[in-house]
Amino acid sequence: MSVTEAALERFLRERPRIKTAAELTAARIRRRAARARISCEVICRAKEPGSFRLKAEHKEYQDPWRQITDKAGIRIIVQHQGLLDPALDLVKDSLTLVGEPEDGRNAPGSEDRLQYPRLHAQVVAWGDQLSDDGQPYECEIQIRTEATDLWARMSHKLMYKPASGAVPSDVRRSLYRLIALVELYDLEVQRGVEALADHPDIARSNQLLDQAELIFGTFTDHDYRRDLSEEVVDVLAKTIPEHVDYADQLGRFADERRLDLERAYRDYGPASDHFLRHGRYLLASQPESLIIFERLSSAKLLLQGTWLDELPDSMLRDMADAWGVSF
Repeated sequence: MSVTEAALERFLRERPRIKTAAELTAARIRRRAARARISCEVICRAKEPGSFRLKAEHKEYQDPWRQITDKAGIRIIVQHQGLLDPALDLVKDSLTLVGEPEDGRNAPGSEDRLQYPRLHAQVVAWGDQLSDDGQPYECEIQIRTEATDLWARMSHKLMYKPASGAVPSDVRRSLYRLIALVELYDLEVQRGVEALADHPDIARSNQLLDQAELIFGTFTDHDYRRDLSEEVVDVLAKTIPEHVDYADQLGRFADERRLDLERAYRDYGPASDHFLRHGRYLLASQPESLIIFERLSSAKLLLQGTWLDELPDSMLRDMADAWGVSF
């Protein structure tokens, strides 16, 4: 048996554990990002067997098992480049690094080049999964902006080992020219986000929904109706004193009542029979449900009085039923 075949056999045997290690690590990052108020998407995967074999053969590794370091991979995708450093700091604070991060954003001599700015970190996976030799698995973490992620995925499809041979130089150049647009896009998104934060009337509801979305993502990746969220959060904001650091309050609530929230989402959320078969408990499939549950716990009568002036009573009663409280 060749070295590559032996490594692949071991990889196939251990891949379920590698997948679990990636999922546990991604879940920790999501929870920590929510508490740190870093808006991001966290995607995880275990490397596909075909990709493992292809990399081992293409790179001609002497020890594929040890040298292929992205058997477990995680991608952190942030809104704009201003969040790259906070995301990297979060990784450093939440996990154990293996070596120094690879940061190509400010590499000497790269000022006159158009290239993908790599930002990678190798970490020890979170959780209790161990390899056959009793060692914890590692995860390769990539940190990108939304625009850079789009460019990287698109260019990878077009330029990575095409069957017809090398990609024509003019096509490669065109793809790399898009990096300039990516940089401009990131800067404009950052400017827009920061500008909105200076408008209190817009910022408060947006901040509440952003924080609810972050925490909701630690329970489910279900899609939701943004228009409904905006309508409901505008009402919920009226029940929260302006001087309160509600993002921190909501984060603590989610930590302290996580088991209760997991039960509520399991029984009434987007994957429940109540929702899928009967269409009830609509708001339990929305991120603002976290704020509703918190308000039902700490300001039930204020919530009821404010809600009834602007939204259907049945929607709130469904949520109270899901949370196990009554009026």
